[in-house]
Order: sequence, then structure tokens, then C-alpha cells
Amino acid sequence: MKRRVLAAVSAAAMVAVLAGCASDEGWSAMRPAPAAVGSPAPGFAPTTAPAPESTHAPAPGSWNGVSAPAGYRVALLTVGDDAPTATLVAAVRDWAEETHADLRVVHADDDMIDGAVRAMDLNPDLIISAGDALVDPLATVTANHLDRQFLIVGAELAEPTENVTAADWTGAAYRGEGLGTAAAYDPATFTPERAGAAVRAGVAAVLTGLRGVVLWID
Repeated sequence: MKRRVLAAVSAAAMVAVLAGCASDEGWSAMRPAPAAVGSPAPGFAPTTAPAPESTHAPAPGSWNGVSAPAGYRVALLTVGDDAPTATLVAAVRDWAEETHADLRVVHADDDMIDGAVRAMDLNPDLIISAGDALVDPLATVTANHLDRQFLIVGAELAEPTENVTAADWTGAAYRGEGLGTAAAYDPATFTPERAGAAVRAGVAAVLTGLRGVVLWID
């Protein structure tokens, strides 16, 4: 009886190890862009194709019918421990837990360019950026890696390429050192509700092809 129990435990342990390896192996290479689950409601996308770098205000909640498929691979690239950034990070973590996304976090405080490269080396389906300090480094990195999809939450690039989507609102909208902080910048606007809406709207935009624009979430 003991031998049978030990054998069962050993088999279970081996399965767990193999499952862990399979999970790691699943990130070993890039894969075709996963399809969205569901469709956005009317008012999510503009009636005509938006111009690159343009700003679009989707109808509130119009993104709720879209979700990422289970196992959607997301690298959260973050820097700083200020309250707005912490709120954004929590929103991404909550979204990942709710949707069963496969989330990995890259802290880039020591070297933001290196952090962005480490995030890309993970081969995620999407890199989400949280933290104003990442805007300038990402302006350099994203333009040279058009095969990678980025979502910037609570900030935006001054001149995004088609692989960079942003979700922003009045009170946020940091656009880099050259332009400085928006006059209306207000850390109090980084609420869990607004951050959560921005993450969901941004992911829905990436999944449905509404990319290279700024979504205005107010």
C-alpha cells in the first residue's frame, strides 16, 4: 500500500514538473496574435478608420463584451512605486486574474531600456506599460520592434507607431520629457475604476485591431 501511495505521489510530482515546463515552454517563441473573445458594442471603434496617432473616445463600457482568451500572454513592464503607478499595476493584476491571462511582471527601475528588452524576450502577446518614466524609453524601443504589441496605460507616446496603443484620460496623459506633464495632471484621477476601465478598453483595442491610437477614457 505504501509503495502505491509513494508511486502516486511521485507521478503527481512529475506531472506538476512537466506542467511547469510546458508553461515555460509556451513562452519560448512568439506566436500568431490570439483572437478576441466576443465583440465590442457600437461606439467602441470610430465609424471610419482612425488616422494613426489620433485620439478616439469610445462609448463608456463599449469594450465590456471583449475579453482576451484564457492563457493570453502579457508582460507587465513597470517602474516606480508612486501611487498612480501602483494603482495601474493593481488594475493589470486584477484584470489578469479575472480573465485567466498568463501574466509576468518585469520591473525596470534599474535600466528601463533593458527592462523593455527583457519584456520582449519573454515573447508575450502584449506588453503593458505602467509608469510615466517608461514613456521616453518606449518611444525608442517600440519604433524598432514593430512586430511587438504595446499598451501604455495612463500615459502616451507623442508619436506612436502602429504597434503602440494607449489608454488615457484627463488628469493623466504624460507624453515624455520633451512635452512634460499635462497641465491637467492630477494623481487623484488614477482611481481603481478608471485604471481598470483603461486596461480593459486598451486590451480590447489591441485584440480587435484598433491599434496605434489613443483611447480617451473619461
